[in-house]
Amino acid sequence: MPYLIETWDKPDHQALRQATRAEHLDYLDGVVDKLLACGAKLKDDGSDAGGGFYIVDVETREEAEALIAADPFSKVGLFEKVVINRWRRAYLDRKSYLPPR
Repeated sequence: MPYLIETWDKPDHQALRQATRAEHLDYLDGVVDKLLACGAKLKDDGSDAGGGFYIVDVETREEAEALIAADPFSKVGLFEKVVINRWRRAYLDRKSYLPPR
């Protein structure tokens, strides 16, 4: 069951994000089998907007919560806010997952 996790960084914490980025990417490599999509939010000019999205394929909300809690970004206190919602896969990677009409 997919869940959408959206994170917002604490203000003025870009240095902490950059300092923890390599460990964060290693963590994502370790949970890649649970990731449908993941990435940082960007401003229109391509610079970091201070947060990210994770679309994870796990069975329960508790698994989604555990996944984000284990992320190095969470462990160092980067996030000001984390919101987790169930997500209905309608279209992904240019493919429809909707039932036939």
